[in-house]
Formats: sequence, structure tokens, C-alpha cells
Amino acid sequence: MTRKNKKEIIRELTPREIVHELDRYIIGQQAAKKSVAIAIRNRWRRLQTSESLREEIMPNNIIMIGPTGVGKTEIARRLSKLVNAPFIKVEASKFTEVGYVGRDVESMIRDLTEFAVNMLKNEKAIEVHDKAVRLTEERILDILVPPVKRSQQSEHPALPDEHTLNNEHKSTRDKFSEKLRSGELEDRTIEMDITTSQLPAMQVFGPFNAEEMGMNIQEMFGNILPKKTKKSKMTVADARNILIQEETQKLLDTDSIVKEALERVENSGIVFIDEIDKIAGDRGHSSGPDVSREGVQRDLLPIVEGSTVLTKYGMVKTDHVLFIASGAFHIAKPSDLIPELQGRFPIRVELESLTVEDFVKILTLPQNALLKQYIALLETEGVKLEFANDAVSEIAKLATEVNEQVENIGARRLHTIMTTLLEEILFDTPDKYVGKTIMITKDMVDEQLSHIMKNKDLTKYIL
Repeated sequence: MTRKNKKEIIRELTPREIVHELDRYIIGQQAAKKSVAIAIRNRWRRLQTSESLREEIMPNNIIMIGPTGVGKTEIARRLSKLVNAPFIKVEASKFTEVGYVGRDVESMIRDLTEFAVNMLKNEKAIEVHDKAVRLTEERILDILVPPVKRSQQSEHPALPDEHTLNNEHKSTRDKFSEKLRSGELEDRTIEMDITTSQLPAMQVFGPFNAEEMGMNIQEMFGNILPKKTKKSKMTVADARNILIQEETQKLLDTDSIVKEALERVENSGIVFIDEIDKIAGDRGHSSGPDVSREGVQRDLLPIVEGSTVLTKYGMVKTDHVLFIASGAFHIAKPSDLIPELQGRFPIRVELESLTVEDFVKILTLPQNALLKQYIALLETEGVKLEFANDAVSEIAKLATEVNEQVENIGARRLHTIMTTLLEEILFDTPDKYVGKTIMITKDMVDEQLSHIMKNKDLTKYIL
């Protein structure tokens, strides 16, 4: 596929459009949104440059620093739906140093490659969908109206000649084809052969597993062992779904998909490493369970800087993969990361703590706002839930106070406060409130939460 065709198929968002989309779900944090938007757009800009310069343009990796619950992980979640590129989010705390039991850091690149291959398969499947539907229709018609077997005219002179049989068969097939397209045969039961692959359960013993070897042993054996078929009865509607998948797989060119997927990973891949502060510690003073933290950082260095990783689809170079890291850094500091790793993340963005005004906006403005969620939940039971403006302000004020007094967990505090506030209403619906309108007022918020706010021990454990 030429670059021109790629441009026609893939429309990249501009930085301003990316920020606008993020604004629909995340309140504030404009600096972080801008940095991420520019980094994403630079991926596309690099691909438009000349081949000689393209290899020299390195991605500017980003590290986002800020208290928990201010939007770091949410930015990653929303980005994954916006970018037209291979994107995965991983937790740094899940990786262990090479030699320890657990996942090594190279597995993030293997996961990214797997995601890219599946992403491309889905794109190609859409392209061949219409053809797969036509082929599926022919296969269903072959079951409903089996092809005419050539008869020995000499042995059965009384039978109609072959030309007449063919005309009758074609006429019958056309009638069934019309019924099939109109949906009249959807509930009709047919018998068809289904391919089943019965692979033995396998386990790899030793300090490594099949994933770390970059291999898929089950797929390897699946290609060697013969596939079995079994007769199964089902409706035409169910058979269509199975046959469309089979025909789609036949139409896909796996080799070209893998080749293009590897190119996408190397040129447009994005890895979001969350909780990177969990692998930071006092350098040179680690012991006990923390002994592998610095080792994970050392293993992460060559991946972020640029190295070649073995995957089951082939070798992947990480030189131009964009890495975005984030961490709360409550206990550790960004300077506790080893200097080499700090240098691999040149763009450092600090996210701000949330204010009362931010909490009010979080409760009301985003498309997935918490108040909208509870209103929609109770609507399913025939109950109309409404919130007075002063009640929303009071909820935001209480959330800020609890964050200051107990532990700052950001916007997640709103979930605990809202659950406590609406507990009785959620419990008594639909028994008491069907067809009613419930207005949440400031007095109701004070009544439900004041006794908990006054008791510091209750505040600590409930809110």
C-alpha cells in the first residue's frame, strides 16, 4: 500500500483535536494533555519526512507526575481509543528483573506486537467482509439446496435430462437465495460441518515460559496436527456467524498483515507505563522484596533507548516506539529513578491537585460524569434522580476536605462519597421509589454525611 493510500484511509487527529477529545472526559490538566497531543502528532509528522531524516528523529518520551486520582491513567485510557496506532497500557509494578519469577520488560513489546496484528486483522476483515458474506451465502445455499449429482441417463431413461435438472435446481436455488436475504430462513435448522482443533494442554518447565521464548507452541502444533470436523445442528443465523468468520480467515493474507503490523509497531507504537514510581527506590540501598526494583529499571533502559526484541511474529526494533510513563511519586521522587532512565524521559509534566471547582466540573461536565451515571442507573428502575446545584457544590467541598484530612486520592474520593450518600436510595429502589422523582439537596448531603465527617475514625475507614 502506498503512503498516499495510507493517508486516505487513516486520518490523524491534530494536537488541538486530541486535546478537545480528552477534554470531554478529563477536567483540567491542560499541560499534560498538550504534551501528550504533541507527542502523538509528532509520530505522524515523522512519517511524512524523507527516509534519510526519518531514522534520525527520535520520539520525546514523557513522564507524567502527579497525585493519584487526577487523571494520569484516564488520559491513557482515552488515548487508546483516539490514536490510530498500536497502543498498550502496562503496570510497571508487574515486571520483575531478569532471573526472577514473573514477567520481564520485553513482554510489553510482545503484547504491543500482538495488539498490532489483531488491530490490522480487524481492519482487513472489514475490507473483505462483503466478499465473505457472499461466500457464506453460497455455502448456506449448498446446504439448503445441495448441488445436482450427474445421473447416468442411459441407466435411467425415464429421468429428466441434465439440462432440465439444472434449470430446476437453479430456479429452486434462486428462490431460497431470496428467502435467505429477506431473513425468512433465519430460524431454520441446518446441519453443517464445524472445524475443531483439539490441542493438548502444554506446560513449559524451567525459568522461562513460551511467551518469553517469543513462540506460540500451541499455534505451532495446531498447524501440524490435522483439524477435525464434526457435524452440528444449528439455526441459519448461528451458522452464518460461524461461516463468515471462516471465510474471512481464508481471505486474509496473514504474511502481509504481520509485515505491516511490525512496521506499525516500529514506527507508530505507543507504550503507556503506569505506576513507574513503584519501581523507584533508594538507589543502592534496596533489599528484601525491593531488590529487583532497580533491576527492572536497568532492564527497561535498553527497551526505551532502542533495542531489538524477539516476538513470535519476528524481530521488533523499539528505537521509534513512544513511551509515556506516569506515577504518583508519593513516597519515591522522580530523582530516585536511575539517572539513565530519567534521561530517557526528557519531557516531564506535573499534574495539579484537584480543587473544589474541579470536583464540581468532574461531577457534571464529562460525558461519563458520576452524576450522569447514577441518574442513568436509577432511570432503568423508573426513578428520576436530580441534584440541586448547592448539593453538587457541597459534595465537591466534602471531597476536598476529606482528601486534605485523610489521604489525597483525587477524584476517586467522589466514588466513596457518592456511594455513601446514595446507599439508602439505591437499596430501597425499586420497592419505594418507582415512578418518583428524588431531588438531592444540600440538607440531604449534610444529613447523610455530617456524622461521618465529624467522626475522624469513621471518615478514615468509610470515606
